[in-house]
Amino acid sequence: MKQRQNIVFFFSDQQRADTLGCNGQPLPVSPRLDQFACGDAVNFANAFTPQPVCGPARAMLQTGLYPTQTGCYRNAVSLPPGQKTVAKYLREAGYRVAYVGKWHLASDKDENHYETVPVPAERRGGYDDYWMAADVLEFTSHGYGGYIFDKDGNKLEFTGYRTDCLTDYAVRYIEEYEDEKPFFLMVSHIEPHHQNDRADYEGPDGSREQFAGFVPPPDLKPGEGDWERFYPDYLGCCHALDRNFGRIVDVLKERGIYEDTMVIYGSDHGCHFRTHADEVAEGGYDDYKRNSFEGTIHVPLLIKGAEFEKGKREEKVVSLLDLPKTILSAAGFDTELLGLQGRPLQEACNPDWEEAVYIQISESFVGRALRTNRYKYVVHAPDRDPWKESGSPVYKEKYLFDLVNDPLEKVNLVNDRAYEEIKNALKERLIRFGEEAGETFIVEC
Repeated sequence: MKQRQNIVFFFSDQQRADTLGCNGQPLPVSPRLDQFACGDAVNFANAFTPQPVCGPARAMLQTGLYPTQTGCYRNAVSLPPGQKTVAKYLREAGYRVAYVGKWHLASDKDENHYETVPVPAERRGGYDDYWMAADVLEFTSHGYGGYIFDKDGNKLEFTGYRTDCLTDYAVRYIEEYEDEKPFFLMVSHIEPHHQNDRADYEGPDGSREQFAGFVPPPDLKPGEGDWERFYPDYLGCCHALDRNFGRIVDVLKERGIYEDTMVIYGSDHGCHFRTHADEVAEGGYDDYKRNSFEGTIHVPLLIKGAEFEKGKREEKVVSLLDLPKTILSAAGFDTELLGLQGRPLQEACNPDWEEAVYIQISESFVGRALRTNRYKYVVHAPDRDPWKESGSPVYKEKYLFDLVNDPLEKVNLVNDRAYEEIKNALKERLIRFGEEAGETFIVEC
């Protein structure tokens, strides 16, 4: 096995890629992340989620498999207790594994209700060494105040801003770590996700004043959705994440282990702020994310590590599903032997890197999409229940966008005869990716 690094994965929830200055945000929302991207990390500027829903995205990151392969194709489906996970692989390789924050993989809709009680050890995905978490964090906390549980099931209450308090547990772990073995620490925040029970975004006090002068992303039109009300607090949440990410970097440097630690920053999906209500099929719903548009699927992704060029902006299209193999490769595994999906991002610089992300869509409609470096091809199954059915044997074409000429996805080319050859090639690739994910389907015009 190769030389093993410590690994820290700092994870946000529902964060658009364009909230970072290094990705075009004009306000000083992310100074520490921008410094990290420009000085120490690779900024994967075209990173996309393969599943724009919280639970499925997390299942994918923990297992290295598409959500349909684990059964976790929507929220309220728990990760199978015997499922092999990144944490289990790492523990077998001699790593200590630690988890802080939102888990969202233990509870089911009709059974296994751990939303506000301790998650049993067998449902923690192998994070047996250090656990400071709640399954559904927004049920146990708000922007200010709440509680989580430790590995022994003890309830730990906090009163400050949630992002700060959760990061306290991660900082303490690094400060007190004395084991000779390397460690993997995942810090999973809920910000900037909205607080459902209050129908609000809960940035730190003063966020609305601090970021009142925001420049709206071009896909958010005045009068559509709720972004005009919530965007300052949304940016305030992102700013709090940035400050706390800086705390993690600082403590790694104070311990003298920063250079020997892979550090990852990413998010599960983006946010469209209710601007795509017309996407929802009968029986489905979508509050902020469940579709294929860029604001939803484009996520921030920064990685520092032994095999990553410092200060590089990488424009190649990559998938969030590439992260499990990336982490395990950094830990010394030959990932080709593991049977996982995705590719190690250490290899993204290779000229044969295929720039395509396969996307599974659930809850709003049953759909599949292929996002390449130029095109986006989307299919759907309008007769399927988006909550009860994970896929379909037959899909119908929904969208084709030329993202070079139409970055805001305003002109649907799916019925344009001039694009017939391109569309057919994308269809073949979509079906191939589906087969690799264990799916068999046809696409009708």
